[in-house]
Amino acid sequence: MPPRRSHKKSRAGCRRCKARKIKCDEVHPRCGNCVKHGVACDFEHPEVLADLQAAAAAAQTPSTPATTVNFGSPIVPSAGSLSIASAPLTRSLPAPPMSSTTAPGHRLLELKLMHHYTVLTCKTFTFTAPVTEDIWKITVPNLAFSGSQHLADSILAVAALHLRSINPNDKEIVRASHAYMAASLEEYSATLNQGINHTNAEALFLTAALIAFQSTATRVFMKDEGLSIGTSSLTSPKPRSHHQAQAGCYAIPFTWFHSFQGVKAITAASWQYLRVSPVVTQVINSQAALQLDFRTGPETFFGHLLEGLEEELASPHPTGLDARVPLTSRPLPPRDSPETISATRQAYQHAVAVLNWAHKIPHKGAPLAFPATVSKRFIELLEERRPRALAILACFFALLKSLDGVWWLQGMARREVLGVVSLFNSDFFGPDAYRKWWPHLEWAMRIALYEHTPHHAGGGRGDGTAEGQGTGQMPIPPEIWGSDWFAEERALAEQGREQGDYFGHIELLSQMSSAVNSIPTVPEYAAMMAGARGMR
Repeated sequence: MPPRRSHKKSRAGCRRCKARKIKCDEVHPRCGNCVKHGVACDFEHPEVLADLQAAAAAAQTPSTPATTVNFGSPIVPSAGSLSIASAPLTRSLPAPPMSSTTAPGHRLLELKLMHHYTVLTCKTFTFTAPVTEDIWKITVPNLAFSGSQHLADSILAVAALHLRSINPNDKEIVRASHAYMAASLEEYSATLNQGINHTNAEALFLTAALIAFQSTATRVFMKDEGLSIGTSSLTSPKPRSHHQAQAGCYAIPFTWFHSFQGVKAITAASWQYLRVSPVVTQVINSQAALQLDFRTGPETFFGHLLEGLEEELASPHPTGLDARVPLTSRPLPPRDSPETISATRQAYQHAVAVLNWAHKIPHKGAPLAFPATVSKRFIELLEERRPRALAILACFFALLKSLDGVWWLQGMARREVLGVVSLFNSDFFGPDAYRKWWPHLEWAMRIALYEHTPHHAGGGRGDGTAEGQGTGQMPIPPEIWGSDWFAEERALAEQGREQGDYFGHIELLSQMSSAVNSIPTVPEYAAMMAGARGMR
């Protein structure tokens, strides 16, 4: 057994960490553990710790009136143990004067974040729809100030994440991004549990959108330490062993789909209120109209992704089984039911139709509609690691190359496409999978590896100069991309909106979900944030 590494012991940690018997990072004015758990730190407020035991006892007494006070913490704590070590200071304490409840440093941080949001961050939401800039810059903050704590916290979280992209080594900003989003998620969940109504529907929709944005953008800061593709060309790297595949394989960013599906669910569940909201209708109307072509032949650009689908569905067993189980020892699964086969066919056809539409107008932000519009069955197919679903996923990520200048999408196409392709180079599907699926992956690889210089949107110096306010788009030559963006845009405009738009799509979703009483759950953000904390 190797000897334990020596470490320096310190008695200078905060008393809360000492009581919990965990290591304190001794960061002032609030240590990292107190920020993480949403409790006050005696570094910041040494005078309040003496009241902690009394506060905990009072909170356990039903007859004690509860007055919520926040001692400079951006976190709204969850109900839990009321031990001295973990009792939140937001319970049952008499409200002191404002000057003593919020540290000056914390107030300055929030001012800094809100200023950054209104000057720069909000512009990065509207690079494809400038008409909504005033909504995100003025209307959304005012709605938050009117009493929506979850919306206010999500604004601060997104602003902190944007600042982190500019100053990645600023630990205070990193912690603020995590803490404010955790606070927003908790309050958001509590509001959902109370029910959606005409007074909170707008704020819930906007918060869900910001949560989805944060879930997506955080991927930029994550590391797949085990992912070693080792290729910069359109040739296949050598297949890795199963041990290597298990130890360090690419992880599909399901948070993209869960969070955007959450926005879709919230929208459908509250559509009776949102459809008459001038704020929400303007945001929705600013998006490119969905004009889906469900032809399955080779005449569509991504029609090749459906080749062999009927033969696959007719086979006794599906392909692309659980990659965590060795190929030689996987039990054969039961044959899919007719209902499942039909749902699978529709999921693939719909996903490819969305790709074909987005491929025509990527500069309008169309690729970003993919995670929200695909069906739940398609997400299940991704979870099952079906090769066809993975090939479709690779093409989706390749479409993001057109938005490579947007700060939260920079490098995303290259990283994710190479990651997806690496799954075909393991023993996930056997030695012939890469050879079989390469014709369907070649375009995605070519686009992912294409070198160009996009105009930046909200990146660069972040100081409001031209570098920080560009469009985020750079047309890729038609001979590389496979079509002329602007010619396709004109053609779609001539066709009009007869094939459907987002309003019609949402109306249908609302009707389909009208009989469902369950409220959408908070996106699976905790696991993502746990991974992102490794970037500190």
